[in-house]
Amino acid sequence: MIAILACVLALDSADKGTVGALGPELKQSLHLSNTELGSLIAVSSAMGGLAAIPVGILTDRVRRTGLLAVSIAVWSLATVAGGFAGSFAWLLPARLVLGAATATAGPTLASLVGDYFPSAERARIYGFILSGELLGAGAGLLVGGNLGRVLGWRSAFWALGLTGIALIVVIRRKLPEPARGGHPSGVREGDARPPDPARSALRDGSVAPDPARLLRRDPARMSIWEVTRYILAIPTNVVLITASAMGYFFYAGLRTFGVVFVERQYHLAQGTLSGLAVLVGAGALAGTLAGGRIADRLIRRGRIDARLTVPAAAFLVSAGLFVPALLTASVAIALPLFTLAAAALAASNPPVDAARLDVVPFRLWGRAESVRTVLRMAAESIAPVTFGFLADLLSTGKALSATGLRWAFLITLVPLVVSAGILLLGRRTYPRDVATAQAAGGL
Repeated sequence: MIAILACVLALDSADKGTVGALGPELKQSLHLSNTELGSLIAVSSAMGGLAAIPVGILTDRVRRTGLLAVSIAVWSLATVAGGFAGSFAWLLPARLVLGAATATAGPTLASLVGDYFPSAERARIYGFILSGELLGAGAGLLVGGNLGRVLGWRSAFWALGLTGIALIVVIRRKLPEPARGGHPSGVREGDARPPDPARSALRDGSVAPDPARLLRRDPARMSIWEVTRYILAIPTNVVLITASAMGYFFYAGLRTFGVVFVERQYHLAQGTLSGLAVLVGAGALAGTLAGGRIADRLIRRGRIDARLTVPAAAFLVSAGLFVPALLTASVAIALPLFTLAAAALAASNPPVDAARLDVVPFRLWGRAESVRTVLRMAAESIAPVTFGFLADLLSTGKALSATGLRWAFLITLVPLVVSAGILLLGRRTYPRDVATAQAAGGL
């Protein structure tokens, strides 16, 4: 189940990586401008944000594994159709349909993870699943890009589509639909490991739920506006969303301008840049796998707030490592610092994703994730533009310079540090919000 869910994320990130790697081939074949090439990814992401709300509603009401299979089928058909495109006017609608289909991943995966796995293991499990996103991006850049250069960009699109169809077969055969609220106690039947301490505290009475936020009606009958108001009234959930959005400002700059900065700062060839990207990506993969494991281990030792403390520490460590990495003129010094910083930044994601499931009633998981997706998409649309504006403003001369990029990176490290402080403040509300979510989920 973990491998299948990881493959779902890998498929989408592989597509984005492939489009990026095949940019020159797409521009030459379809006579695209840089703006048109960038819009192929932008419109896909924007459509995903628009489709997130209806997908979240469906996630909470229908069979999720079936919804996931149908969405991947639509995604695969759109990808194959894109491979037949003879112009931008043909390829753009295919990307729009593809973006709408990818909106299913976030809400359905969050809901399925919550019901497949006990709370005490979710951060570690999320680490494995999120690693699929990193591996998929690498596969898109390396495998998809090389396949497209050898056999043509259309073959890379068709290969992605066929991979999606194969994944549908696996989902239908190997991914059962779990019961809603499958592991509310935090422990599987017959599991010898201790339950989540936050839930244990609820049972022994040391943490009481908030009576004002207990669900008074059937969650399935709540409108999306009622659900939005409810989940934004959960203090810890607001903390998690805010911290993630602020931290994304730096990540957006790193993803968009990182390669450009390294190229201009250290004057490296394209082949060397690819090798360095693989090393830094390996660091991010290691951090993703380690972050959830560390948080869950601390929880089993009685640190109830570990899913907030670990990402806060990861943000601080990452910021501390990025500062000297950005300031040094030596690639030999910068490379290990960048790798460790990427590992720390990636380590924050699994605990945060698990914590969101902890504080939201299980009957609202799909819609809660869809609302978060919309807010995240808003941050994604603002962050790169803001970063680029800062880099242009601080650049020496007319061209985008390494100096301007360096200062933009350093400035956007400040929201990363602020995010750590916000997460630490959330430790005060987390136990009660977990208790309230469990009590509300039992309606």
